[in-house]
Amino acid sequence: MWEEIEEPTPGPGEAAIEVHACGIGLTVLNCINGDLDDDAALLPRVPGHELTGRVTAVGPGAADSLVGRMVAAYFYLSCGSCGQCRAGHDSRCTELGGWVGVHTDGGYAPVTTLPARNLIPLPDGLDPIAATVVPDAVATPVHVRSRAKIGASDRVAVIGAGGGVGIHMIQVAAHAGAEVAGLDILDEKLEAIARLGARPVQSDRLTALDPDTLFPMGRPTVVVDLVGVAGTARWALDALDPGGRLVTLTTFRDNPFEIESRELVFGETAVIGSRYATKAEVAEAARLVASGAVTPIIGATTGPDGVLEMHAALRRGTLTGRGALAWSRR
Repeated sequence: MWEEIEEPTPGPGEAAIEVHACGIGLTVLNCINGDLDDDAALLPRVPGHELTGRVTAVGPGAADSLVGRMVAAYFYLSCGSCGQCRAGHDSRCTELGGWVGVHTDGGYAPVTTLPARNLIPLPDGLDPIAATVVPDAVATPVHVRSRAKIGASDRVAVIGAGGGVGIHMIQVAAHAGAEVAGLDILDEKLEAIARLGARPVQSDRLTALDPDTLFPMGRPTVVVDLVGVAGTARWALDALDPGGRLVTLTTFRDNPFEIESRELVFGETAVIGSRYATKAEVAEAARLVASGAVTPIIGATTGPDGVLEMHAALRRGTLTGRGALAWSRR
């Protein structure tokens, strides 16, 4: 239920953001469910980490030049000073303070405050609703591209390609020059995959899907698994061409799968975990969207009254791309 809260003011090193819009995806449901932290002392909390908005004020120690800028939020409350942060690996921060929408209030409110170091300036003219895909749905694929070293010689299969991250993953991989196949089970999502130039593949019977049929030139060299259950991981490993890479991103509990070192050796196969994105990659995601290289796919936009129904659509798996909460629709 929605409640009125006191409008926050920025403290030292913080900025106040007038939230224009906030992306809605499965990660926000995981946050609400307590999958990142279930400490009751953190409640009440305003969720929503994929926010975009305008900086209206800054606290002591934050740069005055931020005021008036359109920004997106960086999800991880990284410290900025540990060895990993100094090396540009913000999502590996060893002194992590938590996550936006879990340990500090997020974009399911029209105004919020965040550490100024968590703000990523957006290119001028970028629509704030379209930009909600930048801080996660596009930035995460940009990081996957880097982790798996996706390039023009690759054949990339994306499992769960019609969802918020998947529908942008196929575009980022294609922009890197790869051939791309998008696996999903709903006709609407497969049609969206086809419109974006990837090969749509019906995968409702994944175990029966022959990986040799996905690409004319051979099996996938990269499989990105956005479903994250034992069956998808097992299929992905078996589907890879020699020297291939399986990239896994989900953090769901109790979904183990068996693998022997023998098969990794014989296939020279790599299993790669990919954890969110760096701040530089969020900025790159913004440039890709602003330039038109990546098209934001937002399947539904709502005001606050429709957020719970959008959550239900996400749980049903019927939402193509990302959802968005637009505060202009109050």
